[in-house]
Amino acid sequence: MRKTVYAAVAAVAAIGIGALYGIAGPDSNGAAPACEGALSAARQLDPLAVGEVAAFKVAARAEHLGGLAFRGDQDEPRTLADFAGRTVLVNLWATWCAPCRAEMPALDRLQAAEGDDGFSVVPISIDIGSRDKPRAFLESVNAANLPLFTDSSTAIFNEVKQRSLALGLPVTLLLDEQGCLLGHMNGPAEWDSEDALELVRAAKTGGQASRT
Repeated sequence: MRKTVYAAVAAVAAIGIGALYGIAGPDSNGAAPACEGALSAARQLDPLAVGEVAAFKVAARAEHLGGLAFRGDQDEPRTLADFAGRTVLVNLWATWCAPCRAEMPALDRLQAAEGDDGFSVVPISIDIGSRDKPRAFLESVNAANLPLFTDSSTAIFNEVKQRSLALGLPVTLLLDEQGCLLGHMNGPAEWDSEDALELVRAAKTGGQASRT
């Protein structure tokens, strides 16, 4: 009887651990070992966290975010894994967040300047309800270079918050070509500033800064 009780307790503990770390999920801790190499690139970005991006924090642990899900420009299911092969700047925002609105034009200019087969800005609105409101906002600021990505369930923000990466909005995540976290930043930034451009360009080259 005692062995049965111990077995039941162990099973419950295992389920709890799985829920905490996502062992069975699409973005599981099992993918983290593949991200160990990203930590070296992340450390090389640390000296570039200055000026406009001084609040950028480089990744302290191997973390894979490819399984994070949202809705695409045509309201189709997407995940960050869809951007494999590209360095990605993920920005979680909402129309009711004033700093988010303020930084969106800079994100649009960043995409215009650096967006190519090797880099994408991925802004994801977590507005609840219709997609019409975030779409209208992007149009109002002439963000012609940014797609409309949404998650009205706010699950993507909650997941990032549970990983201790988000305090509020906006929050920005920088991922390498494998969907591994290079670093994150809470709060807005002028993402087309020289400071931000240097950080993004270094991330695109595996952490190697272009400035001498």
